[in-house]
Amino acid sequence: MNELTIPTYDPATLVRSITVDIEAPASVVWDVLVDLDEYPKWNPFCIAVKSTLEIGAPFEMTLTDYSRGEGTFFYTEYVCAVVPEKLLSWELLPTAESQDAARRDQVIEAVSETACRYYSTDAFLGSQAHTIMAESGEWVKRGFDDTAIALKERAEAVHSAR
Repeated sequence: MNELTIPTYDPATLVRSITVDIEAPASVVWDVLVDLDEYPKWNPFCIAVKSTLEIGAPFEMTLTDYSRGEGTFFYTEYVCAVVPEKLLSWELLPTAESQDAARRDQVIEAVSETACRYYSTDAFLGSQAHTIMAESGEWVKRGFDDTAIALKERAEAVHSAR
């Protein structure tokens, strides 16, 4: 995907993080988001990730288990949008084994040459979307909010150091 296109989702099955204003250019925030090897140093929710970031490539994550309050779990989705300095997305597609589906969008909006905004969403899709939202929505939002705050801190520190 070469353009910024975010589908419209059912608000009842959409988790949206807080929006953070970041005192750093969109390019710096983008650099932090795509520097996957550095995630363990700043991201409290997605503590490890492996991907080539090519469309269709696996996005293999080790996530903090907010649902239980301890431990981690492994999760794989697939890259579906890469728009530098604007959008990074991955998705879970339905399969014969599971009709569950979801899409995570991380959005960067430039405010000026030296500042931007960031938020992320996760749309639960498929026949079990409402059930998944009821079971997972609260802790997913917490993870996304923690990530947004940590991304702001990391991007501002990187920008200050440059």
